[in-house]
Amino acid sequence: MNIGKQWRPIIDSVQDGIIIVDAQGNFIAANHSAQLMTGYTEENLKGRSCRLLNCTGCEIKGTGRGKDWCGLFSAGLVRDKKCVITAADNRAVPIVKTATVLFDDKGEILGAVETLKDISENINYKNELASIRRMYHIDDGFHGIIGRTTVMQNLFENIESVASLDTPVMILGESGTGKEMVAKALHETGNRAKNPFIKVNCAALSESILESELFGHIKGAYTSADVDRVGRFEAAHTGTIFLDEIGDIPLSVQVKLLRVLEEQMIQRVGENKSIPIDVRIITATNKNLDALIEQEKFREDLFFRINVFPMTCPPLRLRRDDITLIIQHFISIHAEKTGKNILGFTPEAMRAMVSYSWPGNIRELRNAVEYAFVLARGKSIRSEHLPEKVVYKNLPPSLPPETQKNLNAEVGGEPGNIFSQRTTVMVKQSQREALIAALKQAEGNQTKAAELLGVSRITVWKRMKKYNISVKSR
Repeated sequence: MNIGKQWRPIIDSVQDGIIIVDAQGNFIAANHSAQLMTGYTEENLKGRSCRLLNCTGCEIKGTGRGKDWCGLFSAGLVRDKKCVITAADNRAVPIVKTATVLFDDKGEILGAVETLKDISENINYKNELASIRRMYHIDDGFHGIIGRTTVMQNLFENIESVASLDTPVMILGESGTGKEMVAKALHETGNRAKNPFIKVNCAALSESILESELFGHIKGAYTSADVDRVGRFEAAHTGTIFLDEIGDIPLSVQVKLLRVLEEQMIQRVGENKSIPIDVRIITATNKNLDALIEQEKFREDLFFRINVFPMTCPPLRLRRDDITLIIQHFISIHAEKTGKNILGFTPEAMRAMVSYSWPGNIRELRNAVEYAFVLARGKSIRSEHLPEKVVYKNLPPSLPPETQKNLNAEVGGEPGNIFSQRTTVMVKQSQREALIAALKQAEGNQTKAAELLGVSRITVWKRMKKYNISVKSR
């Protein structure tokens, strides 16, 4: 079997290893990648048995040609099989192999072509990531909630104390602090863990729809009610119902909700029949219910009914020691989702993340990590990969007070600590001028301009768009 000269450049340009063997398993050809992977030159391999690589995925019979030589010739095709081969220096190389049998015009077996994908880097990466997870105790999370600070340990203790009871719990906290996760932890730790956990976002539903969602309706209850519908309370029977954004419930629905909680009975909209329910109620809000009560927008009797055991999710700015832990948790999630071999943040990028105030709390932190994953190309996330508001929130103390004040007004923050001696923070006008100067010096080359400014090429492109700068008009 001959390999045409015209095919040689093609197989050598492929990143995966390609080897070709005859019907008796002798090497005929190996592309450049296969030679690097195995440590053998093509001349070393030609004419020698494929047994040389000691592939753990091969079923070699070795009694003749074709089907009598190897199980591959009987199967005809092997796809994405994980194996280990032995390189020339006795090094074990984990691979994923795909193999196809080659036939002549008469249907006789000529040999086989195999592609070998080296997955050792991915395995090493997963091992490194596992080591980092152990180092940061990421797997020590409490029902998916990551935190080792004192305020979080107190929260975990409160969850465990009240979880086994049916006491109504109100979860307080700013937006993005993880109130829903606390509600799930309460459910999963309690006696109702095997029963339904039903969530209702009260802020997302109008008054008429909310009542139907909570209590259900019968066919004909209103114009679009063409079938009977079970409400969320009925669906949560023997389990837990979580009413998120409880402060947004209209007064008319509050009255009916209070009756349900007191009587443990519901009535579907359009029906007079009462249905008994057995549910544990958990509520959450980021609003000041005391103020709403004074404004007569929230019923005081309902407040006392649901606020038996309040607990607070602390904002991220009060648990800064957890930030690195949470970041590494999100890195693990996004690395698995995107396939990128990113292990962590550089020290200066991490300092920027820890110094930032995180008004959006964990939700904003998660979005920042995802944003950085889009831009990062290597194994580390650097400062230029972070959202600009995270980077420029912290001002060097060397700036004049008036400049600090002006820049804070533009980025919406307050003076913070410097996190990198190499980071130059400036007002918009000076940033625009610096970009124009860099583009001139680089003769319009955005990559070179990025190097001069110490930022990524994407940052240069974003600033050009932000300040309406074109290379032609510079």
